[in-house]
Amino acid sequence: MKIIEYEEKYLEDVKDLLVELEEYIISIDKDNLDHLHQEYREKMAILDLKEITENNGKCYLAIENDKVIGLIMGIIPPYDEFDYLDYKCPKRGEITELIVTRKVRSNGVGKSLMNKMEEYFKNLGCEYILVDVFAYNESGINFYKKDGYHARMEIMIKKV
Repeated sequence: MKIIEYEEKYLEDVKDLLVELEEYIISIDKDNLDHLHQEYREKMAILDLKEITENNGKCYLAIENDKVIGLIMGIIPPYDEFDYLDYKCPKRGEITELIVTRKVRSNGVGKSLMNKMEEYFKNLGCEYILVDVFAYNESGINFYKKDGYHARMEIMIKKV
């Protein structure tokens, strides 16, 4: 396996991985709010890659036998003009996507991708890395906790 920076020739593989992740999220969504819109496959990767370009980000791919088996996307988002009023505003990276195809999970691919993105963020002077994890994604939460991440905020939801 090798880790490379995103290349256009792998766009279809990236789309497939994003769909695989969304299907997994749908399968564990106890609130039944997630869905796979008919345009998701064609539009989501383009939107994610645009966000990366606009926010000094990167997309790294894990490649095996010329096929993408995992990916990570990360950005360095700006603070808004009022964040400084109640926050120290340290430079931070944000992992926006981490996907490893189910066929090779638990083989170190995710950890290799995380290491690559963390190295990128550190080299740009980031002090912290944020990652959003779907609350029902227990395996994802455990993966990040094992790597030293911890919850700082929680979003609560109630159907009314």
